[in-house]
Amino acid sequence: MANIIIRYPIQVRNGKYRFFNTHMAPLLTLAFYHPDIPQNVGAAMRLCACLGVQMDIIEPCGFAWKEHEFKRSGMDYRDHVMLTKHASWEKYRANRQETRLILLTTKASVPYTHIEYKAGDTLLLGQESAGVPEDIHESVDERVIIPMHRNMRSLNVINSASMVLGEAIRQVKQ
Repeated sequence: MANIIIRYPIQVRNGKYRFFNTHMAPLLTLAFYHPDIPQNVGAAMRLCACLGVQMDIIEPCGFAWKEHEFKRSGMDYRDHVMLTKHASWEKYRANRQETRLILLTTKASVPYTHIEYKAGDTLLLGQESAGVPEDIHESVDERVIIPMHRNMRSLNVINSASMVLGEAIRQVKQ
């Protein structure tokens, strides 16, 4: 099995071709650690494709990786996402650029709106059923939380990603 799969898409809109610039790093990256639910991965692919954000999948996934599984949730967007798959956390760490790693977690105390995002940042999503292990919590540069009403456990991981990516893009593009 190959360690990394990279796609650099071409979009066709109104008969015009749009190429992603493969010589420049994307503005932001969304990384998904050991995802459990293929529909969430498909929704993340769609989110990243629409926002022009790099997407990293850190395996193993909690499901067999089959392209057709993403058809329903990722629709035709799966062909337009800049996607890198990593066989493990160790291989992910070995292959990633030295950029800031920001974990979205319910265990943080800093709201996602209270940090300054920078070009090159990677937003890390944990496994839907368990988050990330403590050693990963300790190894990230920042941990952020989405404030919620008392007694509410968490948002859907893609809803959370959308909110934080929106804020990060707003700040980085100013």
